[in-house]
Amino acid sequence: MKNPFPFSASLVTTILDWTRARISTGQNPKHGAQSFAELEPTLGQSITKDGIGGEAAFSLFTDVIVPSTRPFGHPTSLSYVASAPSAASLSFDAALGAAGIFAGNWDGGAGAIHAENQALAWLSDLAGWDDAAGGVFVAGGTLGNLCALHAARDWKSRRSARPDRWAILCSAEAHSSIAAAASVMDVDVIQIEADHTGRMSAAAARAGFHPNVFAIVANAGATNCGAVDDINGLADLAEENDIWLHIDGAYGLAAIADPQTRPVFAGIHRAHSMIVDPHKWLFAPYDSCALVYRNAADAANAHGQSAVYLDAVDKTQWNPSDYALHLTRRARGLPFWYSLATHGTQAYGDAIATTIATAHALAKGISQIDGLDLLLGPQLSVVLFRPTRMSDDAMDAWAEQHRRSGALLCLPTTWQGQKVFRLCIVNPDTDPDDVLKTLKTLV
Repeated sequence: MKNPFPFSASLVTTILDWTRARISTGQNPKHGAQSFAELEPTLGQSITKDGIGGEAAFSLFTDVIVPSTRPFGHPTSLSYVASAPSAASLSFDAALGAAGIFAGNWDGGAGAIHAENQALAWLSDLAGWDDAAGGVFVAGGTLGNLCALHAARDWKSRRSARPDRWAILCSAEAHSSIAAAASVMDVDVIQIEADHTGRMSAAAARAGFHPNVFAIVANAGATNCGAVDDINGLADLAEENDIWLHIDGAYGLAAIADPQTRPVFAGIHRAHSMIVDPHKWLFAPYDSCALVYRNAADAANAHGQSAVYLDAVDKTQWNPSDYALHLTRRARGLPFWYSLATHGTQAYGDAIATTIATAHALAKGISQIDGLDLLLGPQLSVVLFRPTRMSDDAMDAWAEQHRRSGALLCLPTTWQGQKVFRLCIVNPDTDPDDVLKTLKTLV
């Protein structure tokens, strides 16, 4: 019988040659989203009964699909929380796909899972946790937060009577995924007003506390402003009320790798769970969130699935399917592990310190430009500022112009009721002088 999926050595060579060139030359900041009308004439006809052939399909990828995407790994991509993957992690990601590893249980992915767990152990060690800690890499911070909070509710339900309505307590600066998780879980959210820097204090949390709360979520680097909440004080509140403390460090907790910044996260050793996204500030490709529990058994109690078709799974081994809302998974933590193993932990700490120094240089430069008002920061690597003689519409137009030119991805956000610009530095290659040169066009 004819193979319906024949192998083409020449096509594989073409794909690998493109991959090698892409990794070595980096991403083009001039790429950007295209309209449906622009994409439909080519991509809309790509799926046919007999196929268009590998060469033609790959040409659509290189000539149409990639140029229509907005790359976030470029040194001038400073909005949202961009990705700045190392060349090592990108290269290994290509190899990982070819390996075809199933990493949902130990039987399918023993070596890969063990390697992932080494990367998770590095993070848990930085948090001051012992050998009872463990976790899993999931797709992103939203899923990581949801899984941690599900484990928190299960843990609390085993310890006390269930109220009419459970609730999560968090900062008003909490990531939108907390409200999304609460909606999925059908629980309430109690938002605590943050201070002028975006930080939630323990005193404010205590004043807003409600007995139905089963978990406190502390920011370890709020997405919009970089604030780190009072983790130690919130840990006191959690312990007094026998509730779970979860650290949302999707962006900012990477800075725990920098010894000079680590004290900002004082008290993290008292938390029950934490997340940090390697694809944000730990130089890994999309998509990867490290979800770590101080006591991994609490997560297994909440997430472990049972069914007759799972009876053959060896429960005496480490099975990642037991620690989050999934069964099937790829070994998405391996590109992070490979880069960490390749370059060493010192390089990671140095890279984080470099980006923080860049953020300080940018803040200093902005404060010295007449017509720019430095509003906040840097907090970790986030800087907020506003041009004093520019309307909101003009700010939007400026941002769009420089996004399309590829000079700088610096988009507006809202801070304390006004439109501002936000910079978030996660790429060690970002040149502050180059960025400031572009920012001077605001005035």
